[in-house]
Amino acid sequence: DGTLSWTVDIYNPATGEVLEPGAAMRLGDGMEVLCAGRLTVYPPRGVYQLVVEMVEELGAGRLHQEFEALKRELAALGYFEAGRKRSLPPHPVRVAVVTASTSAAVRDFIKVGRGRGFGCQVRIHDTPVQGEPAPGRIAQAISDIGRQGWAEVAVLIRGGGSIEDLWAFNTRAVADAVFACPVPVV
Repeated sequence: DGTLSWTVDIYNPATGEVLEPGAAMRLGDGMEVLCAGRLTVYPPRGVYQLVVEMVEELGAGRLHQEFEALKRELAALGYFEAGRKRSLPPHPVRVAVVTASTSAAVRDFIKVGRGRGFGCQVRIHDTPVQGEPAPGRIAQAISDIGRQGWAEVAVLIRGGGSIEDLWAFNTRAVADAVFACPVPVV
């Protein structure tokens, strides 16, 4: 049928860290891929061959496909229905912020709030926003905010970075926490 499949180790090309050992990969006709490997000579015939050590999909890659699949799944569950959206208070006086307390993003948020806002109390929920523990910790902070009942609005903030660095926000755990939170989440 024109497809090949095998198991590979999916890894971060910048660091070499293996992210998903033995993940299944399917190649099909018409796919664009980037291959890396080494050239060798096949002695019996004296021909060159490419021994492929890495295959990476070009265009919409694995993370984009995972993100789109999660969006479809959440849409089917009603997560994005207009009736679910919570109204933002026009001038909140109690704001809960989920981010790393030492980040430039939190300093920028406070600076902009002071310059443009009407004054409010801000509680920082110090949370890692990247790395393996981040999705669970972000989800827990959102749940804590909802349970505490103090905040009128919750804000998730993060500075720039690569799609991989920002991926903690694109997880089912965080989506579930936002969906269940009784206060509006921005």
